[in-house]
Amino acid sequence: MTWTAEQYSYRVTWSEEDQEHVGLVDEFPSLSWLASTQVEALEGIRDAVADAVADLGEDSPTPLSQREYSGKFLVRTTPRVHRRLAEIAARTGRSLNAVANELLDA
Repeated sequence: MTWTAEQYSYRVTWSEEDQEHVGLVDEFPSLSWLASTQVEALEGIRDAVADAVADLGEDSPTPLSQREYSGKFLVRTTPRVHRRLAEIAARTGRSLNAVANELLDA
């Protein structure tokens, strides 16, 4: 399927190194756009994505908003962190999963 530039996840942040705003898009981590204003950075990265989508066609990455997520993923951590989470769960009468989910969502 071919997507449109409007369907992707954009953000604009400040680059201290470049002393400009930088437009970024999560689905195309190699693309960025520097500009003197936030609006120009957003417009620039959207135009760059539109060009990339036109070039890639059906090989364009699926936008994050269109992806399906199962809600399950495995996290490896240290025994110390695992113990701390288990202690919080026991102390609060909740499952380890509930504690980890709450902390990840914070």
